[in-house]
Amino acid sequence: MPIRGAKLKPEARTRVRPTFDWTEVQDVPFTGAPALPFKPSRAVADWWTDVSSMPHCVLWRDSDWRYAIETARLVAKLHRSKGGAGAAEIRSREKVMGTTMDARRDLRIRYVDSTDEPAEITAMDEYLKIVG
Repeated sequence: MPIRGAKLKPEARTRVRPTFDWTEVQDVPFTGAPALPFKPSRAVADWWTDVSSMPHCVLWRDSDWRYAIETARLVAKLHRSKGGAGAAEIRSREKVMGTTMDARRDLRIRYVDSTDEPAEITAMDEYLKIVG
């Protein structure tokens, strides 16, 4: 469920500490997603590849994967019907899963580069060599 209140940019400063901190996830595509338990169309298979490789999928539990698979079934049904019925439900579910940057901001998930990790420095001389 998205957090209530005004949307903040990751670098936003306020006088009040936010109730919820950002969850930082390494910006590396996730591997190891379960296969769909049904034969998808090409469009649904492409959708599943995109959704199941999002970096924050590393945080998902079995219940989250079941939710994503059920959403894939709805996407398949939408593609078969060639109509708009169910599109609002899919949009709602995709928001909960954090498929867009806006949805991830609502969930307070942000991707960070693996190079953002601090270097391990044990002495001031080593630090001065790094910063020059």
